[in-house]
Amino acid sequence: MKANPVILITGCSSGIGHSAALGLKARGWRVFATARQADDVARLDDEGLESLRLDLDDSDSIRAAFAEVMARTGGRLDALFNNGGFGQVGAVEDLTRAALREQFETNLFGWIELTNLAIPVMRRQGRGRIVMNGSVLGYAAFAYRGAYNAVKFAVEGITDTLRHELHGTGIQVSLIEPGPITSRFRDNCLPHFERHIAWQDSVHRRQYEAQMARLKQPGPAAPFTLGPEAVLARLVHALESQRPRPRYPVTVPAVLFWWLKRLLPIRAMDWVLMQASGGGKR
Repeated sequence: MKANPVILITGCSSGIGHSAALGLKARGWRVFATARQADDVARLDDEGLESLRLDLDDSDSIRAAFAEVMARTGGRLDALFNNGGFGQVGAVEDLTRAALREQFETNLFGWIELTNLAIPVMRRQGRGRIVMNGSVLGYAAFAYRGAYNAVKFAVEGITDTLRHELHGTGIQVSLIEPGPITSRFRDNCLPHFERHIAWQDSVHRRQYEAQMARLKQPGPAAPFTLGPEAVLARLVHALESQRPRPRYPVTVPAVLFWWLKRLLPIRAMDWVLMQASGGGKR
């Protein structure tokens, strides 16, 4: 890597994105840390980061933020970390088209629109790194996470496709697959759940009540929860290694489920996943 390589990161207001922005800045990267809310952008600026507003649901916002990065760097971009997003909770039969559309607009369509702006820049340079922040739920589906499972499965597929299509260009594509990580993920889930799911009238009301109690409780959401620095360590390898890996599972559950899915019959794996999700109560 040249001195002060440039990276653009989405979803930097908290959690993995915030940790990645500060951690990479400390390693000498020039970090453009983006967030959707103006208050978060101002706070990131105060922390010494170059911060821009970028709303993944808004094409104009994506293009404007990318153009600003290009203007500030003279058209250079060494890496992109697609991280911004949220989790839509709810049984599949309770998901509206609007809920599914919002999940995919933020967690996939915005990512690809931004990625497609970055690829020509990296092609001209003859090098670049694209890292997608997937999830254990991209290959091990939990009940009552249908929208989030679906979008993370889609991230897996489109990341594999990008890796194949960009082979030989000097652009390396990697996927990080975190399990439970300390973040504001639960806080961010709740308003989307309350807006889109008519849970009081649902046959799944009892499970939803248990889920809402879990979403509102303090402390780790699941066993083996790690801090966001665990993702940062894998991200550093994906960005700085001479031979980055295609996939980086993070946390014990992510590694365990990866292997179990390959070793167990489907019905046995279904049982494991249903036990892990507490029958939809977690």
